[in-house]
Amino acid sequence: MNTTIMLLAAGGSTRMRGADKLLQKVDGLPLLTRNARIALSSDATETIVILGANRAAREAALDDLPIRFVVNEDWHAGMGTSIAVGTAALADDADAVIVMLADMPDIGVDFLNRFIASARPGAILQPVTKDGKRGNPVLFSRIHFPSLAMSSGDEGARRVIDANRDSVIPVPAESGVLTDLDTPEAWSAWRSRNGH
Repeated sequence: MNTTIMLLAAGGSTRMRGADKLLQKVDGLPLLTRNARIALSSDATETIVILGANRAAREAALDDLPIRFVVNEDWHAGMGTSIAVGTAALADDADAVIVMLADMPDIGVDFLNRFIASARPGAILQPVTKDGKRGNPVLFSRIHFPSLAMSSGDEGARRVIDANRDSVIPVPAESGVLTDLDTPEAWSAWRSRNGH
């Protein structure tokens, strides 16, 4: 299946008190750069990045990478608008899309490739930890694109997942699928745990 990775990088980092969480360094690279490179190293057919807030600086962090930018002028209205804009921009031959949050530092290429290899027509793949917590990213097969294109607000794709529970295939995953870093305190705690 032709799978596109949609990297959501349009949000305003409002809880970072002036800093941009996507430009914080991980392994010597801005987090956005690191995650885009991981997406590009995967078996995905294409990587698209949804931009909005702090667009110039984030676009500069992705300079020279073979990705396609999609701009969400409505980014302030919530993550759902980025998913809608990104879905509308998917290539005609895309069979599935992985919706990936750009602020997750613990997602690796092996995990993405396992997701891509597990894709099935009609399915939604969602990582689930040992204690039953559902995380990100999430893979949606083509049949769900029309619903994703109607996403809005801050709920992201949750409405699509909840409306299609019979199609959801849980993928066993480590706790990294729950790690997103929205505040300076979260960044500090993560760096302490990981020796960064």
